[in-house]
Parts: sequence; C-alpha cells; structure tokens
Amino acid sequence: YGFYDECKRRYSIRLWKTFTDCFNCVPVSAVIDDKILCMHGGLSPELSSFEQIKRVVRPTDVPDTGLLCDLLWSDPEKEINGWGENDRGVSFTFGPDVVQSFLRKHGLDLVCRAHQVVEDGYEFFSRRALVTLFSAPNYCGEFDNAGAIMTIDESMCCAFQILRPLSRNGGA
Repeated sequence: YGFYDECKRRYSIRLWKTFTDCFNCVPVSAVIDDKILCMHGGLSPELSSFEQIKRVVRPTDVPDTGLLCDLLWSDPEKEINGWGENDRGVSFTFGPDVVQSFLRKHGLDLVCRAHQVVEDGYEFFSRRALVTLFSAPNYCGEFDNAGAIMTIDESMCCAFQILRPLSRNGGA
C-alpha cells in the first residue's frame, strides 16, 4: 500500500525489511486500563479470552485464517448482524451486535482499531462502542482523507487530534 515502494525509492529494500521484522515483533493487541481493546484490524469469532492473545507467539508469520489473522484484518460492517464474508478476501466482517456483545462479555467500554481509510481520520461504529482511527492524511496520494490521533486522559476520556490533508498545491 505504498510503504514498500516509498522505502525502496527513498532508502532501500533493506530498510523495508527491517521495518517488517520490527512489525512482526510488536504486540498484536493491547488493553488500556482494562477498558479499551486496541488492535490493527478487529474482532475475531475465535476470540473468547484475552489469554488467547497473550499466547500468540511473536515474531510469527500471519496465517490466512484464525485469531491472529482476524485481529489484523477483520472489518466492521454496518449492514450486517453477526459475522460476514470480507470483500478483502481475508478474515471476516462483523456487525454492531458483535461489538456490543463482545464489550458486555469482557467488561470493556471501547474497541479501538485502524486498518481502514475514514474521511475524518476517525469514525465511530456500533453506538460509539468501536472507533476506527486512521493516521495517514491523503492516504497514498489517492484519498482526500484527514488523519487522526486519539489521546486518552487519566479519567479515560478520549479526544481526537485531526491531521488535515495537504491541499494539492502543497499548502495546508
């Protein structure tokens, strides 16, 4: 999605490989103050306990199916209930009901994920139970999206800093 090409053009393929090796070692998910679950993709029909996430051995290759694949590649879908087929050809989509049920079962307040371009840099789903953050404005030079960064204060109040896209002539 542009990262490999930019590393190759500006630096070297070796730098891209170093980033890849690093990404393969970072935790696949995090829980903030026992209330916010964070991951790149989304929920998994295989996720019944956070112990399963703790048991994911890193570094590892990402399989085509299963928990790790879903945490990295699943997507919310407003128009469905339950689980659905993902148009990306990998993992699943999940409806608002899945998010609500998951949060109730695990005593959480929010799921925070990335992985999809959203116009304003962040977008809520399932009655504000899930937020998608996308931090790259003007993604790949093909989108006019803003980026966003979410901060969480001591009282677990979330705030968003919007990263506006540059205009086509290079100004803000």
